Amino acid sequence: MPVLNMQIMQGHSTAQKAQLLQNCSQAVVDSIAAPLPSIRIVLEEVAAEHVIVAGEIGKPMALVIARLIEGRTPEKKAALIAAVSRAVHHSLDISEQDVRVIVTDVPKTDMGVAGGITALAAGR
Repeated sequence: MPVLNMQIMQGHSTAQKAQLLQNCSQAVVDSIAAPLPSIRIVLEEVAAEHVIVAGEIGKPMALVIARLIEGRTPEKKAALIAAVSRAVHHSLDISEQDVRVIVTDVPKTDMGVAGGITALAAGR
């Protein structure tokens, strides 16, 4: 059950944000073979004056924190990072140099899934 929290700067259109959510969902499916119904993404917008990138206040950026049930290979994680970075770039026209993706493994005992049981209890 991949869970992504995305932070982007305010000012993008509704259509761009919808495209971002769809493209990132597909990037997760394509890169780590997660089933689409299991993917959750939360998009947060941040005021430009609350962002600094490379010493420049208000520079366009995106930060994606992806939480995954433990067990994926380093290669799968690298594929996820690359796919999500590309999806953000193509959706919002932000330089991939200004996109950061952080992957965190969550122990199966610490991730709740459908019905409020742990991923371990669900056999994931």
